[in-house]
Amino acid sequence: MLPRRQYLEKLIRKKDNGRVKVITGLRRSGKSVLLFQLYREYLVNQGVPQEQIIGLALDILVNVKYRNPIELDKHIREQITDISKRYYVFIDEIQFVSEIQNPYVDDPEARITFIDAVLGLMQLPNADIYVTGSNSKMLSSDILTQFRDRADEIRVHPLSFAEFYETYEGDKRGAWQDYYTYGGMPFTLSFNSHEEKSRYLRDLFERTYIKDILERHKIKNETEVLEILFNVLASGIGSLTNPTRIANTFDSERQIRVSPDTIETYLGYFADAFLIRKAVRYDVKGRKYIKTPAKYYYADPGLRNARLGFRQLEETHLMENILYNDLVRRDLDVDIGIVEYNMKDSAGKKVRKQLEVDFVVNRGSERCYIQSALNISEPEKKEQEIASLLRIPDSFRKIVVVKDYLKPWTDEHGIQYIGIEQFLLSEDLLR
Repeated sequence: MLPRRQYLEKLIRKKDNGRVKVITGLRRSGKSVLLFQLYREYLVNQGVPQEQIIGLALDILVNVKYRNPIELDKHIREQITDISKRYYVFIDEIQFVSEIQNPYVDDPEARITFIDAVLGLMQLPNADIYVTGSNSKMLSSDILTQFRDRADEIRVHPLSFAEFYETYEGDKRGAWQDYYTYGGMPFTLSFNSHEEKSRYLRDLFERTYIKDILERHKIKNETEVLEILFNVLASGIGSLTNPTRIANTFDSERQIRVSPDTIETYLGYFADAFLIRKAVRYDVKGRKYIKTPAKYYYADPGLRNARLGFRQLEETHLMENILYNDLVRRDLDVDIGIVEYNMKDSAGKKVRKQLEVDFVVNRGSERCYIQSALNISEPEKKEQEIASLLRIPDSFRKIVVVKDYLKPWTDEHGIQYIGIEQFLLSEDLLR
């Protein structure tokens, strides 16, 4: 069993803190294992009796009754039988709890939700509440307000490269090749062949993710549109785009008319399900955000590759995607940077140019600029990769991450160079 230490340690730190612990993340990324196996094992090892750990999985048929918030509340309370004992309540996939009309009042607008059930259980003085969910709207500002600021989020991601490498039987280069091909969905580690891994990742999309989105948002007759949109995003990772451009792609390449507003809505659904992440641009010199166009990254490279039948394994784009995911996993704020500068064209006229910084990384008052480069073996290539970094007028760290293995070094401009595997395995590098 994978240890998932980063997330287990967060749960341990938040144990018995009087707040509900909300474990979020992509379905099949390991939330349930983290809570029901790893954290349960920790509690038992700390002396908590098994009967004081109450677990309920709402995504299985036998428990559909408890998708009613009233029945859920009743079921949990019936098991908390001794006020002198401390109970730990685990509720898996809380988003399956339906919103119902309050049966005790005449107002048809009076609703009862999972929020009401969880808030009620939180009032029990001898209960520590943990829930998992696969939809980011669970932690929207409105829901956090309803939780009265008594909720802590623990976001679980697919396996990082460091976690993947712990289980890998081979060298770092082989691990990197397998990771950027098949990604870090935990269950893929149980398969040996390409065919098995490919089938599993494809099935996740068709039988779980797309199905969930269609059902959750009551979308009818749009399966093809969702599938094409996933493919368009998969083909364009690392490229700037917006809903209008994507809508034009549908029209020109598939002869399907989809409005930009619909595209934007569906992109929001994908992000809510933790399948993709949107990265917006930040003007480093102007100190302002530019909302469009933006970049979209897949939460897992294997899922991205599966969408395209493993036909487009461009290492440069996959490397950028993986770097972005790893920076987010480290709880860093990550944007796409642009640096504007003036130059003269062939006619001697002053023109305004833009250069891109792959990632502007922030943690509090600290900042770092990171460029992803497949290689810098040729002087011209190196100059191209660092051109934007040289035009940033501040003293924050600047790092170029390259695919090739190399001993970390720093050039005369103070720019650091490091290989991709070492960067991904160095948790303290940006601290």
